[in-house]
Amino acid sequence: MTAFALALVLVAAVLHATWNLCAKRAGGGLPFVWVVTICICALYVPALAVHAVWRPWEFSWADAAWIAGSGVLKTGYSLFLQRGYRKGDFSLIYPVARGTGPLLSTLAAILILGERPSAMAIAGGAVVIGAIFFLTDGTRLLHEDRAHLRSAIRYGVASGLFIASYTLWDRHGVHARGIPPVIYDGGTAFTVLLLVTPFAIPRRAEAARHWREHKRYIAGMALLSPTAYVLVLTAMQFTPVSYVAPAREVSIAIGAFIGAKVLKEAEGHRRIWAALAMSVGVIALALG
Repeated sequence: MTAFALALVLVAAVLHATWNLCAKRAGGGLPFVWVVTICICALYVPALAVHAVWRPWEFSWADAAWIAGSGVLKTGYSLFLQRGYRKGDFSLIYPVARGTGPLLSTLAAILILGERPSAMAIAGGAVVIGAIFFLTDGTRLLHEDRAHLRSAIRYGVASGLFIASYTLWDRHGVHARGIPPVIYDGGTAFTVLLLVTPFAIPRRAEAARHWREHKRYIAGMALLSPTAYVLVLTAMQFTPVSYVAPAREVSIAIGAFIGAKVLKEAEGHRRIWAALAMSVGVIALALG
């Protein structure tokens, strides 16, 4: 992994943790996702226009279909993530989602793409698994008083599954198909908007309330989310997904720290230690 690719991924990690904090504080559902996506698409219109003049690029119907597929996966990710944040702590859901994502991405890269990580990468995956168990207090999850945590963790794991899926899908889109990152991410944003609009319109009053009450969080997500992912897509153009996916998850430690110190969530110290261990694991995955 080159220093330039690592720099792109690390900046993206900071931006990613920040926009997820905005999502947690807003505590929205589908109407909130709809408003954020409208803002993202509005910002993408001039960006795509400039790109079309600066670097004209013609794509096929197959490219358009691939972009649409990414949009479907990201719609599921956005909705499951928001549900997870409504049910569980930021310092729990964010690391679970981000930790399971690269782990599953790496496994899929081995099984599907034929990539062969080293023994260090495999050891890193084992550390991630152990850290997730410690983070979620796995020995107590079966207790009756932890039913709400089990529900929240399921949404976190589901989000991680979507992360793994769209990471591999998008790697093919920008690397094998050669779709420019700005066009690719802009196209997926418009796909998400197309998918959620029919369900959001009947709840437009709720969407309007989110706009009135959470403008700054919506603006933060609209600016930071696409910027972070375009940086990741750029790195994936010339770096194997089994390196990019784990390396970007240093945001796990950032997210746990935000939950413990900024949001003052319970069990903060244990979750920070678990997140740090998880970060070591994903770094080992990246270096391997």
